[in-house]
Order: sequence, then structure tokens, then C-alpha cells
Amino acid sequence: MDSVSTPGWNVDRPFLTGQFYQEIKATPGTAEFKGFSIDSSFGTDNAIGTYHATIQELIVVDDLLSTLVGIEGRYISIKKVRGKEDAITFQVDASMDLALQEFAKRLFPLCESYILINQFVEARSQFKTGLVNHAFAAALRALLLDYQAMVAQLEHQFRLGRLSIQGLWFYCQPMMGSMQALSVVVKKAAVNNCVGSAVLNLLQSQAKAMAGDHVVRSLLEKMSQSASTAYLGILERWLYEGVIDDPYGEFFIAENKSLQKESLTQDYDAKYWQQRYSLKDDIPSFLANAAETILITGKYLNVMRECGHSIQISVAEKSKLTSVGSNHHYLECIKSAYDFASGELLNLVKNKYDLMGKLHSIKHYLLLDQGDFLVHFMDTAKEELMKKPDEISVEKLQSLLDLALRSTAAAVDPCHEDLLCCVERTTLLKRLSMLKDLEISQSAPDSNDLEEPLSITGLETFSLNYKVQWPLSLVISRKALTKYQLIFRFLFHCKHVDRQLSGAWQVHQGLRKLDMQGTTVSVSSLLCRNMLKFINSLLHYLTFEVLEPNWHVMLNRLQTAKSIDEVIQYHDFFLDKCLKECLLLSPALLKKVERLKLICLQYAAATQRLITSSLDTADTNMLSDDSPSIEKFKNLKLRTPSQMLRLAPENITVFESVLKFEREFSSELHSLGPILSSGSRAEPYLTHLAQWILGVGKDQ
Repeated sequence: MDSVSTPGWNVDRPFLTGQFYQEIKATPGTAEFKGFSIDSSFGTDNAIGTYHATIQELIVVDDLLSTLVGIEGRYISIKKVRGKEDAITFQVDASMDLALQEFAKRLFPLCESYILINQFVEARSQFKTGLVNHAFAAALRALLLDYQAMVAQLEHQFRLGRLSIQGLWFYCQPMMGSMQALSVVVKKAAVNNCVGSAVLNLLQSQAKAMAGDHVVRSLLEKMSQSASTAYLGILERWLYEGVIDDPYGEFFIAENKSLQKESLTQDYDAKYWQQRYSLKDDIPSFLANAAETILITGKYLNVMRECGHSIQISVAEKSKLTSVGSNHHYLECIKSAYDFASGELLNLVKNKYDLMGKLHSIKHYLLLDQGDFLVHFMDTAKEELMKKPDEISVEKLQSLLDLALRSTAAAVDPCHEDLLCCVERTTLLKRLSMLKDLEISQSAPDSNDLEEPLSITGLETFSLNYKVQWPLSLVISRKALTKYQLIFRFLFHCKHVDRQLSGAWQVHQGLRKLDMQGTTVSVSSLLCRNMLKFINSLLHYLTFEVLEPNWHVMLNRLQTAKSIDEVIQYHDFFLDKCLKECLLLSPALLKKVERLKLICLQYAAATQRLITSSLDTADTNMLSDDSPSIEKFKNLKLRTPSQMLRLAPENITVFESVLKFEREFSSELHSLGPILSSGSRAEPYLTHLAQWILGVGKDQ
């Protein structure tokens, strides 16, 4: 973000800052504080060596007191090294007494540390450097004030004639280690342009490195606490309000405002919950282990805020994050904030927004837990569903669905108005292949197998949708609803196959009422029974071996969930496991099942030909319904022997057709055996499927 610039006089008038030192060319001997002859600009041309040693000491002490606060003396000058950032060198008159030169050189590192720290304070007090640097610079400025007060006291002693150069060294020596340690920190911070978390990590790493020096370590820890005050203020608002108040982008949590919560109900690949708020790379070391907890806590509070839910945190729980000391009190505050946010959001979603009620409602409709409405709907919408997807009127289907819901037990469900009709444009296999994130357990079908059939109807593409509002869309997202729809489409088509075969079975039962005896009818009746047994076994497996057990496991887990993330995890696990055990993630098995269902539908449609070959033509018009009632057979008459003899070739053709259906059905059913046997070693649920399906036809 754009920050306010500082006034121009900091550059135009450098003597107002600490940047007024002249530059000299860097030479190999510069850093050694080599002596030099100076031309005094202070009104004297005398070199210091012309004075007595006692006078020289007084002059040197006076100059050193000035140099300690970054001001040049008469015989000690301060220069910046050209081309080297933060490189300072000190030069003394070459004629100075050697003992005095040695004392002066001992104090020069302290002088340099002061200058570097002072320059850092001036530079990092600008707006653009961020809140952490501002706090760090303020702590350094307070330290420099104490340092300047000490120099002023030494100067007072010097004016009273009580301070020698040995005394100056004695008083300055204790703080040299601390000032040098701070100068190392500010050098590294300046070179790496550290901001935010990087400054805090630098201070803490330097404090650990100085473990052997208790005084220096205590000072660096104090600086770290002072610098972290502003950072903890940002953290506190995130932990207790779910708001990122970070004007300089220093916080370790980033917000992606382009991701909106509405995408959860619209986009299958919505990343709102995972990426709306995310962790950056530069996390403070003292928060590294709790970073994920901090992120989640703020996310929970943010959800409640967007729901308009007032967040009331008790005084006991809202402990102020004032320091990051060794007592780890801040970790207790973070844990307390997480427990509060997690519990509040979970209660909000479960109680106010009735998550469990919504899930039960979805189970009733999309998992066909209560199928009475579906029977009514399939009876009334049969004509419309027989059309091609492009020709189907979704509005008409919706009105028929509403009628079915109001006419059945679903009318008492307060959520039934959230149910919507939709018609897909592709088959189930094609739709599954388009969802790249699903973990397909076996090799995908060949491209030729994925080609759309020449004609698909609404029976293959019909599905239900469900309206979900925020914040329930966190759990029941577009991705979760898509998985429900995949299961629904598979179950719905199985129900359709079951209805068609039941109609064919009623036809055969009607023929039994007429005491018809014939190989064709007997074989067809046995085949119809085996097909019904297959589809009923498949539906029983899907319902009672997969959906119901997994549903109850999920419910038990949801009762013990302690956060919304656990709820999402358990719900997604339930859907993924159901998809897998319903064979929707096993293309090879699913193709076989679809092929078997297709044979069943073709056979059910061809059953009418069997009837017309056995009954008087005048009476066959009574059986135009796909699901004829047995009562219709009471008034039917068998063909006469002469008619049967005349139609013998046609009967043979019908018999061959029935045998063809029987061979195809048996072949496809038996080909499932090796696939289920090979897969059952890795996937135990296939054993249950094999027990139900592979027993079909063994008693014929």
C-alpha cells in the first residue's frame, strides 16, 4: 500500500539527521583508524602532539565524549566509507600520544554502534517500514536516550575534573557488548531490509545466539517484546474479531478478497475455505507451532461475523496478548480463543442453521431414503423423461416434482421446497470422467467407451439439486452436492430398471393366469426373475451395505466433532467412501453394471413381442401400458392351434431373441466374477457385492 512520505528536509539538510558525515574512498587501511595530520577548522593550527601529555588527555577525553554521541571532535573525525553501506571509520591526529590513541581505538566500536543504531532509528521511523519497525525503532530510541544521559553524566564529571581517560573507559566498557549486539542486529536488518516477522525472528535468533551473556540476551529479549507489541495487536484483532488490521502487510496471514463465499454453491472447484485466508512464508518463530490454530480461529470468527452473529467474548477468555515471554502465556490465550471460536461456530451451524436437519433432508431425496415421492414422480413424469435432454421442459418436471412432494410424506419436511430438478447433458460415465479430482481406483475407460450413446433420454440424465445457504455451504458445497448427484443418478436409473423389469414380470404373471405352457414363456419368465434378482440385489447392496452403514458412522462422528473443519472432513469422507463403494470410482466395474442394466431395459422393452406372439391380435391393444396389470389378462384369449401353427416361424424368432438376451445377460454377469475377485483383495467391500450379485442365476 502507499504510505505517507517523510518531509524533504531529511535529505536536503542532512545535518538535521545522522547522515552528515563526509565520505572517503575505501582503502585497505581505513578500518584500522590510522593516524593523520589534520588542518584544524576550529581556530587552531596546532597539532595535538605539541601539547603536554596531560593536556592531550583532556583534549582527547573531550573529543571522545562528543564522538560517543556521533559528533566529530577537534582531533577525532568520523567518515563514511564510499560504496559501503553503514561503514564508518574514525581518524585521529597522527601526532597524538600512542597510549591515548590506543584508549581512543578501544572506544571507537561503541561510538560506531551508537551511530549505526541512531541512523537505523531515523530510517525505520518512516511510515513505509511498518509497525514492527516503528515499535523496534521506538525501543531503540528509548535506549539511546538512556545512553545519551550516561554520556551527559560523564561530561558533567569531566567538567568537574573528575574524569580521566581510564575512568571514561571504565564507565563505557559495561555497555559495549550490548551496543555492539544491537548494532549487529540493525546491520542485518538494514542489509536484508527486514520488516514484520523477519525483524522479530532476527531479534529472537540473536537473543538465542547470545545465551552465554545474560545481560545482552535480556536486552535483546526486551527489544523483541517491544517490537512484537504492534504485531500482537494485529494478532489480537484476528484472534478475537476475525479481522485482519494490517496496513503494511506484515501479518503472516494473507487475505484473498477475490474469493467470495458465493462460489461455494456455484463452483465445483471452489477454493474459498482453503484459500480465502492462507499462511504466508514469513511466520514469527514464536508462533510457528500455533500458526495453523491462529489461522483457523480467525476463519471461524470471520464466518460468524459474515452471518451477522455477534461475537461476545468474556473478559476471562479475552486475555490480552501483551508479551511473548518464556512463560508462554500467549499460547494459552491462542488456545482459549480457538476453543471459543470453534465451539461458537459449531453451535451456530448445528442449532441456528440446523445442519443435521439439512443433511437428513438431502439423504431423503438424493440418497432415496424415502422413496415414496419418487414412485409418484416417476409415474407422472414418465412421458417427459422419455424425451431427449434438449427437449425436456425442466419447468414441467419441477412442477411435477412439487406435486409429488406435496402428495406424499415429504410434505411434512420443511426443507422440501429447497429441492430442484435439473437435467444433465451427459451420461453418468462421461460426467465421472470430467471430474478430474476424483480418485479413480482403476484405469479409466477407453475414449471409445466414453462416447455418448446415439440417443440418451431424461431417464439417464435426470438429477436433483438442493438449495444451500451460507454458512451451511461450507459443509454442503457445490462439490459435495455434485457427489450426492452422482450417487442419485446411479440409484435413480437402477430404480427405473427395476420398475421396467417389474412391469415385465407382471406380464409373465398374467400369462401364468392363462395357464400358458411353452418353452419361450418359461425361459423368458426365468430370465426376467434373474434380472429382477440382479437389480434388487444391486439396490440392496447400494442401500443397506453402503449408504446406510456409512451414514450412521458419519452421524456418530458428527456428534463428537469439535470444529467445523472436522464436520467438513467427516462429511467429505462419507461421500468419497460412498462414491467408491457404489462403484462410481471403478470404471471397469461401472461399465459392466451399466451394460447389464442396458440388457435388462432392452429385454423389458422386448417383452411386448412375446405377448403378441401368444395372444390374439385383437386383444394385444389392451397391453399398451409398459406396466400392465394382471387384471388385464382376464379378458385375453389365446391364439387358436391353427394360428399358432401359422405363426410358428415367428415364435421361433421370439424364442431365439429370448435366448440371445439370456446369453448376453449371463455372459456379462459371469464376466463380473474375475473383476470382483481380483479387486476384493484390495477392496473388501467388493466381497459383499460379489456375494449379492454373483449368486444370481445359480438356481436356474
